[in-house]
Amino acid sequence: MANAKEHELHYPLGEQLPQAGSVLAVAPGVKWVRMGLPFALDHINLWLLKDRLEDGQGSVREGWAIVDCGISNDATRAAWEQVFQEHLEGLPVLRVIVTHMHPDHIGLAHWLTEKWGTPEQPCRMWISGTDWNAARMASRSTIGHGGESAAAFFRSHGLTDPDAIEKVRQRGNYYGTMVPQVPDVYRRLMDGDVLTIGDHRWACIAGYGHAPEHIALHCASLNLLISGDMVLPRISTNVSVIDIEPEANPLTLYLRSLDAYEGLPETTLVLPSHGRPFTGLHPRIRQLREHHVDRLADTHKRCSESPACAAELLTILFRPNLDLHQTTFAMGEAVAHLHALWQRGELHRRMDAHGVWRFAP
Repeated sequence: MANAKEHELHYPLGEQLPQAGSVLAVAPGVKWVRMGLPFALDHINLWLLKDRLEDGQGSVREGWAIVDCGISNDATRAAWEQVFQEHLEGLPVLRVIVTHMHPDHIGLAHWLTEKWGTPEQPCRMWISGTDWNAARMASRSTIGHGGESAAAFFRSHGLTDPDAIEKVRQRGNYYGTMVPQVPDVYRRLMDGDVLTIGDHRWACIAGYGHAPEHIALHCASLNLLISGDMVLPRISTNVSVIDIEPEANPLTLYLRSLDAYEGLPETTLVLPSHGRPFTGLHPRIRQLREHHVDRLADTHKRCSESPACAAELLTILFRPNLDLHQTTFAMGEAVAHLHALWQRGELHRRMDAHGVWRFAP
């Protein structure tokens, strides 16, 4: 959902954007990389942090940490190769930090760690344990938004269009096409961990609802927050129920997770995964909360008129003419709003004669 109150935010870099294969400096030792995506949301922001690590032999290596990777395709690999040739100042990549397991964030982690690591000096992926496990499972099997299980799940929430259902069914390895492999070995990140990256310390902030265990990074000395997908300036973070956890309540988890950012300084520069770096973290958190309060009210109102399923909420909660990719996300998010109301006792659910879950007060 587009942000109608974007005027409350400030973009210190104006309209500047790094071109594919290039970078923009956003702070000392912090470079912004932007890669394309083959979706309506057509880009992802990635970050280079000046770094140093002990090599296990008593020496310290200078280099870079990469935060998030882009999806696995030839265009993204080619853009990374250009970055490596022109913008690393002759230094290697020492580690790859992944905020969460979604394909645009972890897709090239295996390639990057293989490219820059050796048996003597591995380039390790750092990620939460929950998201490492989820990514490993997803890259090897059907999970969420694809395959027969996902098709059955969407049917149970009222998606009846035969063409859409068949396309979902055919996407049995959808995740694996963008994340063909996940590193076998990783370094675990947990809430409250503090990483020393170069000259600065970055605190890990775990968030839930968007991904199993999303890790954002806050650097007090640079006054920066790498927010991943938890706080975005122009759109609201997707919060979906998917087939492998069909009774999940991710929206409640997401809204609760926003609490962790409210204690950060007003002047924090937010480095989001989509959109431009911005200040105005506190207004944006308020906007996100208000957005979901409004959508929950719309959901409750529709269910009060007659028992409703998720598919019947799409025209109420989202703009028209969604493509298949957007429809699957919209369905998951409509279910999330229904489940938030259901699990706090404001709605009950019943399966109708057609096998569709309907919700009413």
